[in-house]
Amino acid sequence: MVSIKDVAAKCNVSVSTVSKALNGHSDVSEEKKELIKKVAKEMGYQPNSSARALKTNKSHNIGVLFVDEAMSGLTHDYFASVLDSFKTTAESFGYDITFILSNKNHFNNMTYLEHSRFRGFDGVMIACIDFNEPQVLELMRSDIPVVTIDYTFNNTIAILSNNEKGMEDLTQYICDMGHTKIAYMCGEDSAVTSDRLSGFYITLDKNDVHIPDEYVKESRYRDIALAEELTYEFLDMPDPPTVIIYPDDYAAFGGLNAIRARGLRIPEDISIAGFDGITIARQIEPQITTVIQNTRTMGSCAAEKLISLIEKPRTTMIGQIVVDTQLYPGKTVKNLRG
Repeated sequence: MVSIKDVAAKCNVSVSTVSKALNGHSDVSEEKKELIKKVAKEMGYQPNSSARALKTNKSHNIGVLFVDEAMSGLTHDYFASVLDSFKTTAESFGYDITFILSNKNHFNNMTYLEHSRFRGFDGVMIACIDFNEPQVLELMRSDIPVVTIDYTFNNTIAILSNNEKGMEDLTQYICDMGHTKIAYMCGEDSAVTSDRLSGFYITLDKNDVHIPDEYVKESRYRDIALAEELTYEFLDMPDPPTVIIYPDDYAAFGGLNAIRARGLRIPEDISIAGFDGITIARQIEPQITTVIQNTRTMGSCAAEKLISLIEKPRTTMIGQIVVDTQLYPGKTVKNLRG
């Protein structure tokens, strides 16, 4: 195995000069840095991760805590895109990522915090989980740098999609299309749901649209079966809505199934809309009216901010970063204004 001493001998410089060049220190000229990096690559030199960890007191490994209720794992369209962007950005800074196991049967029933310390994570990204769970709170209150996705917590960097504005844009579009009988199948109680409900009601008030309480039903995110069941309830109302907004695009497929099972057409007989902007929702026919969340930006921003907090804890600002959404009109909301 090629050592740092071998690289130093080949370049006719000291071991400390090679170390400084490979770590980007300013007291080595750019010309010499490039030469040393070139020689190290040609010789196949790889820094020893254990030695680097001992020297820098960093593992260059970031933990990812992700446990969604639907147990969809990496098939979770929204999170998979966030994670891919997070991973790509983290790797560009020289960091690896490792999932924190949620199965309590592993590692002698370690808590999330204990697992993070066992793995020596420099920081942790948390998303799609019950943030009120004691183990999650313990981790967020620890001294390990943390960034959260779509959740705010004291003294924690939070990357948020602008859910309230996204729902305002979607509801306004539906109102502009002439709808006043607007139903909303919201997700379970969470900060995301609260923001979306707020945007929904704010826009209805602004347009002087009044709906019965029965037009708002609580569902679950990414639950096709429940969305299908609740859609039948909307359709069976004495005065059914003309449009149904679903908690997400995936759940909207359940609504699509129920509506077609009744022999109804979308949007001719009833309109639907989703949220998230997953790729397949924009590829099927008719293309689902939805709100696109900028998952690529959210993932890269989460990685950049977490790494900044790891490497520059004294100068990294703690707070919320809100990422804008984009309305996708699609073809599933009928224009009632003719």
